[in-house]
Amino acid sequence: MTDPAITANGLRKSYGDTTVLDGVDLSVPEGTVFSLLGPNGAGKTTAVKILSTLISPGPASGQIRVGGHDLAADPQAVRAAIGVTGQFSAVDGLITGEENMLLMADLHHLSRREGRRAAAELLERFDLVEAARKPASTYSGGMKRRLDIAMTLVGNPRIIFLDEPTTGLDPRSRHSMWQIIRELVTGGVTVFLTTQYLEEADELADRIAVLNDGRIAAEGTAEELKRLVPGGHVRLRFTDPAAYRSAASALGEASRNDEALALQLPSGGSQRDLRAVLDRLDSAGIEADELTVHTPDLDDVFFALTGPAGVPDQPKEAVR
Repeated sequence: MTDPAITANGLRKSYGDTTVLDGVDLSVPEGTVFSLLGPNGAGKTTAVKILSTLISPGPASGQIRVGGHDLAADPQAVRAAIGVTGQFSAVDGLITGEENMLLMADLHHLSRREGRRAAAELLERFDLVEAARKPASTYSGGMKRRLDIAMTLVGNPRIIFLDEPTTGLDPRSRHSMWQIIRELVTGGVTVFLTTQYLEEADELADRIAVLNDGRIAAEGTAEELKRLVPGGHVRLRFTDPAAYRSAASALGEASRNDEALALQLPSGGSQRDLRAVLDRLDSAGIEADELTVHTPDLDDVFFALTGPAGVPDQPKEAVR
């Protein structure tokens, strides 16, 4: 077993009387995508800034290790192991894409030959060769984001912090960015992702933590988190009123919609649940014209966990 790429125990940060992070524990395995979700002001960006050495944690925080290095004892080693792409592009629009890349190579103290080689390889990898000698101010939002990540990769980091990397992008550019992130992880890079788009976390993340009021409200895979929220059901629709009435009788606990000829039964959406419903219909000689399964999505999880009461009777340990 390899050590996690990132660990934090009891991460804390306050500004005056305002507590932003209040004892956050994190563990991010190598070569995975870890997504931190939370409402605006929950502390996501503060967590990224601490883990990437941009600001210091609170004095009562426990040990933080990033890339195998103690953040307090050796912040320079942490910086050498990571890359950071914030929600606001670091691209200089006054110079070309290639010049942005070479500037980043200089900052990493690469030789002229190494810098040009790294720039050329990354510009090709991110499909920016044709635009490389054009001012970055002429780039689309998606191109600037690709250039931003390419610049981050000049130092060959094994851990990348992406703080809301697709904010403001159109759907096509967002999907292109998702593919880039998948390719990075396939290459062994660890990605720490914060995002406003719950679909993005659902699509990309191996594990997700929901941050609320400075604490982790729950953590787990997307599927584990979805199981915290009630409301899953199976919906059966019929075109024959007689079949509908027979099904309603056979499935006595189902809620009815007589106008739509539809029945709804609580269900977790598992294969066993569906088989049980279909077996009961088969034994009564009834066939539904349409069966749909509705399960809670991350939107439901997010609103439940970050609402006033959270998810009742579901301690976060259930999915950690």
